Amino acid sequence: MLHTNDPIIKHKVGLLNPAEELQNISKACQVMGLSRETFYRYKQAVEDGGVESLLNKDRRKSNPKNRVDERTEAAVVQHAIDYPAHGQARTSNQLRKQGIFVSWSGVRSIWPRHGLACFKKRLCVLSKKK
Repeated sequence: MLHTNDPIIKHKVGLLNPAEELQNISKACQVMGLSRETFYRYKQAVEDGGVESLLNKDRRKSNPKNRVDERTEAAVVQHAIDYPAHGQARTSNQLRKQGIFVSWSGVRSIWPRHGLACFKKRLCVLSKKK
């Protein structure tokens, strides 16, 4: 009998345990409202890697090609802190004058990663810095 307190995989383990107790996989799947194919997929995952393997895995691979380099990102963040009232387009234009080429949409994607997505957040960072 399998036990877990993790709410993400609790329902998956909840399918495997009644099937063991009832000795009838079809009945357990019918009660839980899942297909037998799903049951066997869960069972195989537990046999291969234990209960932890039932966690949902992110199938998307990260795409670092879409990110700007660290120097550009640091310049965007520094500009946002120095000039919190500047928007994405103005920030992009000002940095272009300094020789740092980043599009306004690039600026828009950098700011949330550093908690600078909106004007109020940029002001908060500026006030904490002073």
